[in-house]
Amino acid sequence: MIRILQRWMTVPRAPVYLLLFCLTIPLALRAQLSTPDHLADPGFWPTKPDLPRNEYVGPSVCASCHPTIFAAQPKTSMARTAQFAERDTLLRAHAKLNFAIGPYRYEISSQGAEPTYSITSPDKTIAATLQWAFGTGRVGQSYLFRAPDKSYREARVTFFSSLDNLHFTPARAFTTVPNIDEAMYRTVSQSEIARCFGCHTTAAVRNNQVDEKNLLLGVTCEACHGPGAKHVAIMQAAELAGTSYSGPPYVLNPASLDPMDSVDFCGACHATWWDVKLSGMKGVSNARSQPFRLELSKCWGKGDSRLTCMGCHDPHYQLDSVPENYDHVCLSCHAAAATAGNTGSQQPATHPALRSCPVGSKACVTCHMPKVMVPEMHYRFTDHKIQISHPGEAYSE
Repeated sequence: MIRILQRWMTVPRAPVYLLLFCLTIPLALRAQLSTPDHLADPGFWPTKPDLPRNEYVGPSVCASCHPTIFAAQPKTSMARTAQFAERDTLLRAHAKLNFAIGPYRYEISSQGAEPTYSITSPDKTIAATLQWAFGTGRVGQSYLFRAPDKSYREARVTFFSSLDNLHFTPARAFTTVPNIDEAMYRTVSQSEIARCFGCHTTAAVRNNQVDEKNLLLGVTCEACHGPGAKHVAIMQAAELAGTSYSGPPYVLNPASLDPMDSVDFCGACHATWWDVKLSGMKGVSNARSQPFRLELSKCWGKGDSRLTCMGCHDPHYQLDSVPENYDHVCLSCHAAAATAGNTGSQQPATHPALRSCPVGSKACVTCHMPKVMVPEMHYRFTDHKIQISHPGEAYSE
C-alpha cells in the first residue's frame, strides 16, 4: 500500500533529542536501525536506490539454478504488488467500483481499454486514466495517475477487499469538504514516489527518478538479494569450467543476517522498530508494521533467529493463513524440553526456559497473536506482538 511507509520516511533528523531518547531505551534496541540509516551504510539493502540497472538480470535468469523457488515466488503477493493499471486483474474483474460521500461520487471504470478514475460533484466531473495499481487487493489496492505536467497523483480512494469496493485511501479521509481537485487526488513528490516504487517494484529508482520503462514489476529475486549480474556470470563460468565456486557470492543471502538485521531487513518495506518510533505512529495503526510489533514481544529479548520474520515466513512462497501451520515454530520454544530429543532445539542462553502453554498446543497464534482491526484499512491484521492476551483487552503499545 502506498501509505504504509510515508509517515516514518519523512521524519527529520534531530540528533540531540534522538540521543537523549536512545539513552532511555533498553540496550537490546540500540543495535536496531532505521531504514534510512541502513540505506546509508555500504552494501546492498532493500529499496537501495541508484544501483545500475545493467547489474540486474531479472528473475528468469535465476530459474536455471533455482527452479523450485522460481516456480513459486511469482505467485506470491509480493511478486504481484505493482502492476500497470490497464493490465491489473483485480480492476478487470470489477467493471465498476464506486464510493460516494458528501457532494462527491467516485468511480473507477474498467470497461474500456484503460481504467478510468473519475469524481463527480453536482456541477462538475473530472476524470483521469489510472496508470499504476499498488497492492494485489488481498488487503487493498491503491492507484496512481499522471497529471498533464507528468507529476504523479495519488487517488483519494483505494480498493479494500473486505468491502469489495472503494473507500478513502488510508490517511486521506477529509472532515471538511475540499474543492473537487483536492477531493480527487494528492500530488505526490518525486522522493515519495521513489520510496513507493522502491518497495513495490525492483530496480526502479535512479537519481531519485523512477524509470518506468525498465523497472521489474513487483518484488522479484533481486529486490531482496541485490543485483545478480556478477553472481550469475561467476556461477556460469564455474559451471562451464566444470568446477565449483567457493568465493564471494556477490549477492546477499538474507538468511545469513543476525536476528536484529534480519527483522530490520524486512522492515525496509514493512517499517522497522525505529521507523515506527521516529514517525510517531501510535495506536492500532502500527499493527501494520509486523517488525515493530514483533520486537515489542517479551520473548524477543536481544534477538532470536526463531523469532525473525523468516523464522515463520518463507518469502519465496505465498503467505500461509492456516494458524495450525505455525504451531511447530511456537513449540520449538515453548516445548523445548519435551521436543529437544526429536528436533535438536536448544534454548539460547539469552532466553529463559519457556514453559508450555497450559491451555493448548494447537493454533497458538489465534490466542497469542490475535487479529486486530485497523479501521483505515478495513482489515483485521495479525498482531505480531507475541503476548498473553484476553478478549476485550485494549491494544497494548
